[in-house]
Amino acid sequence: MKSIPLTMVRPDLHRIPSYALPSSHRVRNFQPGDERIWAQIEASVGEFGDEEAALKHFDKEFGAYAEEMVTRCLFIENEHGEAIGTTTAWYGSLQDDETRGRIHWVAIRPEYQGKKLSKPLLTAAMELLAQYHRRAYLTTQTTSYRAVNMYLNYGFEPLITTPDCMEGWALMETVLQRNITGSST
Repeated sequence: MKSIPLTMVRPDLHRIPSYALPSSHRVRNFQPGDERIWAQIEASVGEFGDEEAALKHFDKEFGAYAEEMVTRCLFIENEHGEAIGTTTAWYGSLQDDETRGRIHWVAIRPEYQGKKLSKPLLTAAMELLAQYHRRAYLTTQTTSYRAVNMYLNYGFEPLITTPDCMEGWALMETVLQRNITGSST
């Protein structure tokens, strides 16, 4: 599948869908020293070539914000206390320069994917965003179509700014077999 970047927006942070984790798992906040765990998880899903590249990116993007990471970065732990997934309830801006909440770096280790952990993690991150922001956005790509479907179900909508965006959303409508943009594809 062609990988096309996509941006999605959520006009408000009301009525966040609620999904509970299995009782054997828990969500916890980032703690100092968790950088390597974050890098391991992100590398395991192919976001980076290896753990060291992921760690370098973490330092570049979040290194100066260690205090904020403690409140904004989340991990799912399994029944053995191992971190198996992560996301960050971060922030940023789009074309209008308004600071919005941002769902950022969502990842579940491959061996735990398909076990209904992404939705509870997203619920926790969005509830956290709602404490700080009125609106939210995220960036993704067409190759993450399962995640795109989940984001749509959480009230995120396409932000279409270029012809590539239109191509990406047309592809998503075909792959997900749902009307997303209101067009008749």
